[in-house]
Amino acid sequence: MAPIILLLLFLFRAIPVISQSSDAMKLLREPIRKTTYRLSKPLVGGDGRIYTCSERNFFAFESNGSIAWSVHINYTCYVDIAPIQDEFGKIYLVAENKILKINPPNARNPESTFEVFFGDTLTTEGSNEISGVAVSVISSLMFITVENRGLFAYTLRGQRLWSAGPVLYRSGYRIGCKRNTTDCHFTSAPVVDQCEASVYISNTYGELYSLAIRNPEFKWIQDLSEFDKLLTITPGNNGLVYVIFPVKALLLALDVSTGNILWQKNVGPLSTTDCSPTVDSNGWISIGSLDGFLYSFSPSGVLRKFPKANALDSVVLVSPLLDCSGYAVYFSQTVMEGKISRTIGDFTYISAMKPKNVVFTMLVPATGSVYWSGTYTGQFASFLNESNLQHFTMDERILLAFVTAGNMGNPLTCRTTRQKLTSSCSLAKPTAHLSIYTGNERTVLLFLLFESLVLIVLVCAVRFCCIFWGKEKLKDQNLGKFLDKRRSLRIRKKEFDRTITELEQKAAAEEALTPDVWEKLGDLVKERDGIERKLSTTYSLGRDKGKSVPKSILPLYDDSSNDSSKSGSFRSSGSRENQAKNSVYYEDEESALEAKKKVETDEAGPSNSSPVICKESAVVSASGFTHPLCVDGEKGGGGGSSSESNWLKRRTLSSTN
Repeated sequence: MAPIILLLLFLFRAIPVISQSSDAMKLLREPIRKTTYRLSKPLVGGDGRIYTCSERNFFAFESNGSIAWSVHINYTCYVDIAPIQDEFGKIYLVAENKILKINPPNARNPESTFEVFFGDTLTTEGSNEISGVAVSVISSLMFITVENRGLFAYTLRGQRLWSAGPVLYRSGYRIGCKRNTTDCHFTSAPVVDQCEASVYISNTYGELYSLAIRNPEFKWIQDLSEFDKLLTITPGNNGLVYVIFPVKALLLALDVSTGNILWQKNVGPLSTTDCSPTVDSNGWISIGSLDGFLYSFSPSGVLRKFPKANALDSVVLVSPLLDCSGYAVYFSQTVMEGKISRTIGDFTYISAMKPKNVVFTMLVPATGSVYWSGTYTGQFASFLNESNLQHFTMDERILLAFVTAGNMGNPLTCRTTRQKLTSSCSLAKPTAHLSIYTGNERTVLLFLLFESLVLIVLVCAVRFCCIFWGKEKLKDQNLGKFLDKRRSLRIRKKEFDRTITELEQKAAAEEALTPDVWEKLGDLVKERDGIERKLSTTYSLGRDKGKSVPKSILPLYDDSSNDSSKSGSFRSSGSRENQAKNSVYYEDEESALEAKKKVETDEAGPSNSSPVICKESAVVSASGFTHPLCVDGEKGGGGGSSSESNWLKRRTLSSTN
């Protein structure tokens, strides 16, 4: 115990007083008998100082109890609302329905000053009382709750950003205050989730609101009136928001994305209705109880109670405070005389005679490690009484603030506010509970598969329509004629198939066929092939196939020349043979017949050209190709019957169809 006392003496004597206002000095010079000044709820700043006020004076204390600086304000501050500090070191204080902005002394301005940040435009009616204030460190915004007025959002430069009430009408529907709107308004202080960019607030009927920081839109509203209407909100900055019901000693953990209740736990009886838990950088939430224990819960709801031994004669009256690292907490146990505990129904009642001592403890809830423990006795208590604190009434929350600011027995490294937020925000899992559908996963997968199949079918249908309506035949005639023509071609093809099958069966039975039967069978096969070609190209339901005209192997004699022996010129384009070949690509039967007649007429022309053609075609006769004109020329030579020649000629013409 002696080393701890020496450490405290060293810390308390290390930092001198920087500056004090004249009014504060007058207050301190008053007789010691007037030690009834009460300090407001303190703030432990990031610089290790304790900020608090008393009546119309604002003080910045060092951890040794000396006054670093002070400023006289023209308004009486609220003792139950702690000051808040932004990331730039400015301090905001609620006093007489106004919010004062206090500028600490610096190198440019050695004197501390204050100005009215909010409240000049408010009316002086008593119903416009400020319920609470909060600052978003990341967004540099301030949120103010005014009873019977609503929630206001301001930039730190004093510009009003937006305001919101507990009721919002959208598309003719009312959102918020679903039980009653006549006496429904915001009652709790706003709290900011630095990680989720959300602000939380409750109304008189136990409804919890989640609003976006940049606009007054409601993210969600959770009705918690089934538990109780009186509640306290604590942001976890780890994907959770916590709600304490002090009367029922119940703790709820809600999902910040949906507002759904993830778990609920009971704690021991609480001392006040405005008690607030503390959430460390590991995500553990801790709250003290009148049964003498500190209840700590993990993000998943696992409970740890401190101390492990029974605290039959102790109570925890104030909320724990975070240390400078963000991982450990300080809490105080007040040792009482004549403590009695009784349970009646669902409630536990604690009664005690008077306090005897205070025990301070520093521990890490996530690991359960206790790093330091000390009592408010002996030289420690007398030394604080000899400092500037002797002029003020001391209670547990003031003592705990000074112990926390002094980092008593703290082996952990201090961190900045942003470093603490980065650590706690990394614990948040916003997608863990976010789901567009909370039913069976197999049903969701089947639905997605069905949706994908429908999309594939739709894409195929669109592609088919684009190809189908791009056909040449549909451009010349309407869809009805096209389908009728296609239907008639299919019927004719079936008839040809049936007839060809009968002839083949007849040929197989008789084992010998006359040339007429062979000629008829060949004609049927050619007609069927032509119909199949039309059904697969121009009258198909797909894309038109490109038409390629086969080039002639044999050059054609140019009969326009007078002297064939001298010129020996042949033309490979525009000849009668090419005209005959092109004629077979006519899609209508009438056009094809006309082309065939023209070829036959040309073949019956001058006979002097036939020997030349036959002579030229003889060169390639070994390849098995027989030119139709050469066949006609050979007909007069008795090389075959007339029917065979006609059959070969028609077969040659149909081979290019």
